[in-house]
Parts: sequence; C-alpha cells; structure tokens
Amino acid sequence: MDLLLHLDRTLDELDPPRWPEPAADATRLVRTVHALRRVPLRELGAADLRTLVSQQVALPYVVPLAVRLLVDDPLLDAYFYPGDLLLTTVNVPATVWDLLPQLAKELRTVASALPESAYADLPRDAAREIARFVSWCRLG
Repeated sequence: MDLLLHLDRTLDELDPPRWPEPAADATRLVRTVHALRRVPLRELGAADLRTLVSQQVALPYVVPLAVRLLVDDPLLDAYFYPGDLLLTTVNVPATVWDLLPQLAKELRTVASALPESAYADLPRDAAREIARFVSWCRLG
C-alpha cells in the first residue's frame, strides 16, 4: 500500500464501513475515535495516532504513519510520556506486522538502537515489551 496516495483521505473512506455517529452517552474516548476516523490522514498528529493504535482502529493505515514518526523520534511524547507512541506501536498484533513486514523491520531497527538509559522514564514493563517486539521481528 502506498500510503502517500491516501493522505488526503479519511479512515472512514479507507476502512469501510463508515462508522455512524457515536451514541449520545458514548465515552469521551469513543467520541474521539469516531471523530478521528473523519480526519484526513495527513492531519493526524502523534496523539491521534497513539489513540488510534491503542484502540486498534484501522491499523494498516495508522501504523505506517506512527512508524514514520518513530523513525525520526523513537521516544516521541505523543500524549502521556516520552515513548508512549513507541510502546503502543510495538504492542500492535503480529497479524498487522505480517501485512507490513518492512515497517516492522524499520521499527525493530529503531527500537533495538535505543540505549538502556532510554528506558528510565518509561513504564516498568516497557523494556520487556520492546525486547519482545525486537525478538519477534528477528524470528519473522
């Protein structure tokens, strides 16, 4: 998939069916995710991508955007803490990485190059989760 061809389109267009409006009593997260599906891909920011990836929404379209940001800044603070987008992205299901093997290799390269000091400000299990992703990529 050539992502550049799709940057002016929304997830509702690319990942049918279009989602209906959220229920009136929907949570803030649900309302946010529904709204993000209507935003052109080029306008999605790091926090938007973190939200979509963590909620596993249209991953074949949002993971490439996340990896593109992570290659430039692996410890990007998308919303909660430095490295939150990385940690969310390495936890994407293996079936998605099977569709995007080159991106998995790129992210593995970035993740495996992190110095041990980079883990100091990440959540407790971050090193283990990143190491699991790196090991899985080596096997794949």
